[in-house]
Amino acid sequence: MAVVETERHAHILVVRINRPERLNALNLEMRTRLAEAWTEFRRDDQLDVAIFTGAGRAFCAGEDMKESLARGQPGGTRPEIEDPFMNGALEKPVIAAINGFAMGGGFMLVERTDLRVAVREAVFEVSEAKRWLLGGYNHGHLANLPYPIAMEMALGFRFTAERFYEIGFLNRLVDADQLIPTALAMAEHLLTLPPASRVNTVHMMRQMRPVPSSEQQRLAAALHEHGAKSDLIESRAAFAEKRQPQFKGWDNPDDRYRLPSLDASTG
Repeated sequence: MAVVETERHAHILVVRINRPERLNALNLEMRTRLAEAWTEFRRDDQLDVAIFTGAGRAFCAGEDMKESLARGQPGGTRPEIEDPFMNGALEKPVIAAINGFAMGGGFMLVERTDLRVAVREAVFEVSEAKRWLLGGYNHGHLANLPYPIAMEMALGFRFTAERFYEIGFLNRLVDADQLIPTALAMAEHLLTLPPASRVNTVHMMRQMRPVPSSEQQRLAAALHEHGAKSDLIESRAAFAEKRQPQFKGWDNPDDRYRLPSLDASTG
């Protein structure tokens, strides 16, 4: 069984991640197959719009914790080939058809898409605060969300599809049997536009998305190092073993009160 399936609908490509027994968690094989699929989509002049979806009850559960534990390192392994969807090189629009859970790295896949339709039962979570030494500080910023909602996202709270639709993160909210038909209808609308208009408009809109400043990114890098690194693996081991984690917090307890500052990160 292929972990990534593709199907063509004239000028539309449906990309489906297909590891439902693991809630479509991202292992190296899946990342590699996705990179291949997005490269094929980019290079094929007969394909103009993609729909990105998942099989089963999850869109994507994010990092494959068992693979990370087997490697002894947190985070996924990047494939050897470049992924144009992930590195920003893909010029063509992508519509997310979110069929269920979109958690952690799965949420980040949704975040990179241009238009989004979700089933009413979908659940979303930015999981970095649960797995790393710094929560997902940038996701609410990228989505232009108000500070308290961005904070809620950064601290690992879960969001229903209805809430995300209300705050403007999703374009459409539908019943499960209407998910792919609605995404296809959106794709068909895009195909009615002049090709240059479609490509240029998507490119311009992407350039207008806010990003953290270079100083803020340096501070984030410092905060990613500020704490007990053993907690990175402990968070994943506890998840895999279905138990409460035993976090250390800081190797030096005084570091709790010695946070890196924005001013220091610019020096």
